[in-house]
Amino acid sequence: MGGGAMYDMGVYPVNASRYATGLEPVAVTGSHSTTRPEIFSEVDETTTFTLEFPEGILAHGRTSFGESMNDLTVTCANGSYYLRPFQAYSGVRGKASDGTMLNKTIANQQAKQMDDDALAIIEGRDMLVPGEEGLRDIRIVEAVYKAAAEGRRISL
Repeated sequence: MGGGAMYDMGVYPVNASRYATGLEPVAVTGSHSTTRPEIFSEVDETTTFTLEFPEGILAHGRTSFGESMNDLTVTCANGSYYLRPFQAYSGVRGKASDGTMLNKTIANQQAKQMDDDALAIIEGRDMLVPGEEGLRDIRIVEAVYKAAAEGRRISL
């Protein structure tokens, strides 16, 4: 479908926003930018987006092939937390506003998921991460691309 920063890495902050809120977005906005148009003439180098959730909750995201970024900050009603790095093969590191450390190392996370998928099929049980989750994320990613192309808010 063409690739680009949003398809490649932008799906992770989209999924994290859904997970952090426990909600599905109702609308999106987005824009693309590039500092290297000679390289990124066919796909997005950088995409900035906002996801609107019920109850006025907003998630602001940015993904890029040209900028170094890897953090997640969540502000809640009674505190906040951050992850830096937010996504890494070696695990995540962060802290909650109450001082709780959020450090998790996951060895071979792709192998863990693939093994679980295979066992779920053999055992006839639900997968750790069902395909429907990816489909929800991609529906939102595609809406961000549409919002960026049309320069308007897209309702979901």
